[in-house]
Amino acid sequence: MARNCAVILAGGEGTRMHSQKPKVMAEILFRPMIDRVLGAVNKAGIYDICVVTGYKAEILEAHLEGRAATVRQAQRLGTGHAVMQAADYIREGGFDNVLILNGDAPFIDAFTITDALKYHTNNRFVQTVISAKIDDPYGYGRIIRNKSYNFVAIVEEASADAETKRINEINSGAMWFQADTLLRLLGQIRNDNSKGEYYLTDTVSIAVKENLPVGAFTAENANAVLGANTRVQLNELNELLRMKTIRRHMEAGVSIPCTDGVLIDDDAEIGADTVILPGTILKADCRIGENCVIGPNTVLYKTTVGDNCVLNQVQAEEATVKNDANLGPFVHLRPGTVIGDSVHCGNFVEVKNSVIGEHTSVSHLTYVGDSDVGSGVNFGCGVVTVNFNGKSKNRCVIGDDAFIGCNTNLIAPVKVGDRAYTAAGSTITEDVPADALAIARQRQQNKERWVVRKKPYRPKKY
Repeated sequence: MARNCAVILAGGEGTRMHSQKPKVMAEILFRPMIDRVLGAVNKAGIYDICVVTGYKAEILEAHLEGRAATVRQAQRLGTGHAVMQAADYIREGGFDNVLILNGDAPFIDAFTITDALKYHTNNRFVQTVISAKIDDPYGYGRIIRNKSYNFVAIVEEASADAETKRINEINSGAMWFQADTLLRLLGQIRNDNSKGEYYLTDTVSIAVKENLPVGAFTAENANAVLGANTRVQLNELNELLRMKTIRRHMEAGVSIPCTDGVLIDDDAEIGADTVILPGTILKADCRIGENCVIGPNTVLYKTTVGDNCVLNQVQAEEATVKNDANLGPFVHLRPGTVIGDSVHCGNFVEVKNSVIGEHTSVSHLTYVGDSDVGSGVNFGCGVVTVNFNGKSKNRCVIGDDAFIGCNTNLIAPVKVGDRAYTAAGSTITEDVPADALAIARQRQQNKERWVVRKKPYRPKKY
């Protein structure tokens, strides 16, 4: 079986981005462009990957975290020069075929990669350029074919005559090579041009002169060629993918009555008859069930939501919400939170690393942190689980059907038993047995005429 690898060119500064990060770290729908390219390569079954870094190389290398080998291009002297930096990786790996990709072309997909490889190997080409047909080819290198429709050259925009400029089949920048031939052709590229750079596309003309078989595979996905060199172009790519994702969900039975401010990661899963309202943002790894109402102004990240849930102005990270929950407005679910079936969390409630049992109500102005809460519990207004003592985090345990009175402070670690009550305004520092009422507050004392004597107020100014 053939051994294949990929070399991803990611050394560009992207000066027109005006960024302190490598260009490939610019994001399309919450993901850096380089991650989208890596994802497509992996989905195509290729895991031997070398990324050529350059500008701010240390940032990109840290981001990759061992997902790919890296080599540095100390001087950016063209695409051919970039691939030269990976020559040792290719040679030492003993690969049969090499895929060259641009790290700033985020819409390349696994189907295009695998179909182009089949075309490449079935025809025994030494080099196969992935092309696409687009409506506006301005600025791209044109694919030149002879009368037999055989691929023979790439002509760049600056060198194209009027007839060539009318060609709408363009070079995507992605190519398959036979590994041995690529290494040999790289040694023949010259930099005798106005910029003094080594262009990978020159390998086509060298191969043709040597009568080596080359081909151009036309991708069905015309967006595979698209890249971004400016923030404006980045916005255009974001909008393209945003609307593509929204349309896909609507066609699958999701209602999005107004798309204003709706951003949905393209890997999100949303069940039928769910409604997504304006201002909703679903980031990576979100799973939403059926017949939910999400939004307005809800932001979820790595969060799973069951069926028949309402999330109104909720922010959640790495949380789980089970069926029939009603959350919001102004609820924050922090990592490690599990919200049980039919739970209600209302105004200004924050839950962190806690399990809330079914049919529990946490209506308003309450913080539940590092706690295990049973079913049927009622939290009054202003309850706080005091989970941090300055050195360590501790957990509270609240039994089924307990009633936590308004403005109760539960000083962790503490347990409140099944059906137990805490009186409003209590600070609970000891366990409360089942069926007990805990009162932890000083008896009220009224000191007559204290204000008259002490005069604690400031004189009023009208």
